[in-house]
Amino acid sequence: MSFDSPVFLFFFLPALLILEALIRPVKARNALLCAAGLIFYAFGELWALALLIVSALVNWLLGLAAMRSARWAVPAAAVLNLGLLAVTKYLGFFGEGLALVGLNVNLPAILAPAGVSFFTFKGISYVADAKRDPANGTRSFFAALFYISFLPEVMSGPLTRFSAFASRLDERRRSWTDAAEGLRRFALGLAKKLILSGAMAAAADAAYGAGAAMDARVAWLGAVAYTLQLYFDFSGYSDMACGLGRALGFKCAENFDHPYAAVSITDFWRRWHISLSLWFRDYLYIPLGGSRRGKWRTAANKAVVFVLCGLWHGANMTYVVWGAWHALLSALESLKVLDTARWRKTAAGRALSRAYTLLAVTLGFAMFRAESVSQGFALIAAMFTGWDFTHAGSVLLEGALGGWTLFALALCCVGSFPVLQAAKRRLSGRALAAGECAGYVSALALTALCFAALASGGFAPFIYFQF
Repeated sequence: MSFDSPVFLFFFLPALLILEALIRPVKARNALLCAAGLIFYAFGELWALALLIVSALVNWLLGLAAMRSARWAVPAAAVLNLGLLAVTKYLGFFGEGLALVGLNVNLPAILAPAGVSFFTFKGISYVADAKRDPANGTRSFFAALFYISFLPEVMSGPLTRFSAFASRLDERRRSWTDAAEGLRRFALGLAKKLILSGAMAAAADAAYGAGAAMDARVAWLGAVAYTLQLYFDFSGYSDMACGLGRALGFKCAENFDHPYAAVSITDFWRRWHISLSLWFRDYLYIPLGGSRRGKWRTAANKAVVFVLCGLWHGANMTYVVWGAWHALLSALESLKVLDTARWRKTAAGRALSRAYTLLAVTLGFAMFRAESVSQGFALIAAMFTGWDFTHAGSVLLEGALGGWTLFALALCCVGSFPVLQAAKRRLSGRALAAGECAGYVSALALTALCFAALASGGFAPFIYFQF
């Protein structure tokens, strides 16, 4: 099941909200939400649900050991969770790597259960935090299972820490304002996914499937469209998760802060998939030494983190190359070879730093989207050398940008930057109240458009469900 599926929107979500509102005791509501999360997850495969429950049980037991200061608990959690991740996502990939060095080992490619990358990382952070402070753990298996299977986050995060989650378990209160604003944000996320990301997906798919029609125009369309598609797809999911969490009385971790307005790659990762960036910082980068051992060690630590971050996204060399690209640029920024802080001392320098960051991110995502490294490099090469325009390319562009896609492209470009937030900060009094009212009316209108898109057969799974 998915947040943007008809079953969830028309049956599961309304039933959940009604039952959750009717039930008064907090413990009973927690039991309802935990059961709802497990049922929601079970719509994938029952064996995946069993794996999720076993993972929660193992991490809870390791958390109990960690709370008693057992030194082996955190290493065991890392080995078991990463081992599960390796078996379900990378076994076939490892077999291909061994074949390259002459070792022909037949390792099966197992279909990874949805959300495995997220609930394994949740498990590691839970045990590690319990080791640092026993107050961050729990003696209740129900609380640990509820945390791992929490409905808004079980498929693709955000990676909320258990300490933040547990603070709402026994004293969860929500007002009608919380419910209304949460559902408004959910509607905004749904619109990002179905309307904006959907339009960009059509353009990106056409460009990446261009074949002989590929030229610079088509290549740039594919790279830019996918950069926008990925942002609106995943930020849309995150808005839906955070909105649903708020409507249910929980606060989910934020994942995005207008990343395409970043002024460096380092700044980009403070704005993009924030909960994952913080996870890698706290549980990998800092244990490696962080920035405490000189600039060269800092650059090396960042490089390790980004390469592993790329590999975390999937068993494909395109993700590794994408991670290595960000590792290289991040390391160069740490070594001041790319000194964006110095650039930003002037207005022209600030514009240059934003242009550099956006170009670097777009080139990285061009590889990220490709089916193979060779396709990725071919598209990137065409972006800068494909100036021999073809008739086939013109026909493809005309079809890809037909309908309202060109308008959606412009809207996505504007929506990637904090334009609405800047306008809202200037409002006060009646103007602010009118703006809030307009926001709710817009949410209703967007919801109607989303339902129309669903009726036309516009459903497609979230991109991050594959990770």
